[in-house]
Amino acid sequence: MNSKRMDIGSKDVISSLPDALICHILSFLSTKDAALTSVLSKRWRNLLAFVPILDLDNTIYDHPKMGRRKRLQMRTSFKVFVDRVMALQGNAPLNKFSLRCKIGRDPSRVNGWILKVLERGVVDLSLYISSEYKYPLPPQVLMSKTLVTLKVAGTDEFTIDVMDVYLPKLKTLHMEDVSFDDETGASFAKLISACHALEELVMTKMMLDFWESCSVCNPTLKRVKIYAENIDENPKSVSFDTPNLVYLEFTDTVAAKYPKAKFDSLVEASVGIRMTPDQVFHARDLVNRHYGYTTKLVGNVADFLMGISNVKILYLSSEALE
Repeated sequence: MNSKRMDIGSKDVISSLPDALICHILSFLSTKDAALTSVLSKRWRNLLAFVPILDLDNTIYDHPKMGRRKRLQMRTSFKVFVDRVMALQGNAPLNKFSLRCKIGRDPSRVNGWILKVLERGVVDLSLYISSEYKYPLPPQVLMSKTLVTLKVAGTDEFTIDVMDVYLPKLKTLHMEDVSFDDETGASFAKLISACHALEELVMTKMMLDFWESCSVCNPTLKRVKIYAENIDENPKSVSFDTPNLVYLEFTDTVAAKYPKAKFDSLVEASVGIRMTPDQVFHARDLVNRHYGYTTKLVGNVADFLMGISNVKILYLSSEALE
């Protein structure tokens, strides 16, 4: 019995699997690790061409302790590797493309990769772009007929220029530490309202206080998570028109006004609306002399809280209770 187990254990079971199943297994590895399997045999060498998920990351090799020359070598090597993978895969269908990279002045190579995967009908696109210079998201991303999930993150230099929007299948949109091409909030509102299948919106480290208004208006949204970055400034205007929203996480400083707070279907909410240090000072120290100021401040928050008054489960942060 033991000898039989030994015989079975010594066999190359994985290589006997169908190509499609092996490609599925390889899709759980980073693309770099999946490429390393090509040394096993001629058969394995060609399998990378059909892996439906690409996970590419050069930030793990860009450590500050590396010298500048070494970092540049690693970045160049990464670009060559990605070019080869793209050439190998050709126009094969692609389910997911995840890219994390740091770029210099010329983003044309990175943009070329993004446009290529869009042509291949990518369904799930995840981008983390770190740049010292302004990097606008290629406008073609917002005109994809196939995208179901879009996640974009980076630095303040990563901008989204909203011109035309056509994302008929997009259900999930995540944005972290990115900015829009205008300070009115109109571009953001246009993007959200144009996604007619959107169900989940996540915004993290967004500087909402720079906008004239932040308007989340979409009838298909079911889950929204918003974590604003600034604790010292107040957004001017925040509105929600989300009649089918069932889950909300909202952390921000008190806005000057909440013109609309429509949450007809809300089941659960976690609210962390807080005052800025300046507001706390006025509310505590000048409450007697400036009663009207404090009343107005509370009134602003009350407009939002009235909008979620039908919620079944409510969590309030300590800052919100204060």
